[in-house]
Amino acid sequence: MTTTPHPDRTGTSTPPTGKRAASGALFGLALGDALGFPTEFNDVPSILAKFGPWRGMDLPRPAIVTDDTQMTLALGRGLRTAMSGGGPLTGSLLEQPVRAEFVDWYHSPENNRAPGRTCLVACEQLDGDRPWQDAGQLGSKGCGANMRVAPIGLAPGLSDDRRAGAAQLQSALTHGHPTALAASDLTAHAVHLLARGAEPTGLVGLLRSYALENRTRYHGDWLGDLWTRSTADASPEAFIARGWDECLAILERLAAAAAAPEPELDPCLATGDGWIAEEALATGLLCFLMFPTDPLTALRRAACTRGDSDSLACLTGAFTGAHLGAAAWPTEWTDRIEYRTDLRELATAWDV
Repeated sequence: MTTTPHPDRTGTSTPPTGKRAASGALFGLALGDALGFPTEFNDVPSILAKFGPWRGMDLPRPAIVTDDTQMTLALGRGLRTAMSGGGPLTGSLLEQPVRAEFVDWYHSPENNRAPGRTCLVACEQLDGDRPWQDAGQLGSKGCGANMRVAPIGLAPGLSDDRRAGAAQLQSALTHGHPTALAASDLTAHAVHLLARGAEPTGLVGLLRSYALENRTRYHGDWLGDLWTRSTADASPEAFIARGWDECLAILERLAAAAAAPEPELDPCLATGDGWIAEEALATGLLCFLMFPTDPLTALRRAACTRGDSDSLACLTGAFTGAHLGAAAWPTEWTDRIEYRTDLRELATAWDV
């Protein structure tokens, strides 16, 4: 039996009982990643020629994931460590364990899945004692930060302010561009809303309102003096507003595409190829919003795209799984996804 979502002590709401949103989101993320891995860097005609009609795409055997899932797990483990003391989450508590997990990922022999250059450069520079603000690549708004941020949207007990600060900080460790920060914040917020029962039909409006409310808010207690590394902005407010404005623009494109969906067309034509943060957010959301109750079709649509297919399907899976819960995914898929033990361990701690 499910219950109506109700406010908790943080001022948010809790997911319907038994939904297991964390399992749904984390396994959906990994499944999308594995489904999109073989199609990345291919155009749609090439994908169709290799795999047949997109609505019939099957999970590869073996179901191998990319750095998207690896870094999601790294962030999840770092977040779990930071929250293990029982007190409120802060930037100083989060930075060190997440930094350590990212450096471990950088040195891992399993880091051989065509990781993004920004993450590699930043993690190499995080391996030392320099301030993290000097490591994050301020010129990069690639999707490598928001494709991994779902754990922050799923972790229980975070206020909206702490969730936003944490989402932006984890982005800034590698991708310091203000649009990467804002897109990561929006991605975590979308996962949080869907896990707690927000209706897909109203989601874009909720995200737009959130972006407008936070447009000039710089989380200095989380980001420190990051903004001063930019030569383009006269103030922290101007720095972060630049990122929110790009996200607001893509949300307008998303709203138009979702209002008149064309499922047989490549969604990248409407909201971008997803190599950059705001486009990855929008196109991942578009695939979810076209098929909010048909999870496998949503993943397949995201994987059959001309753009960053694994990251797009990864985000689509996180949104879909947060909305529908663990029951969204067939056992024959979840039982053979790579890192399933690690995914289950994190998800179990955060499921309701």
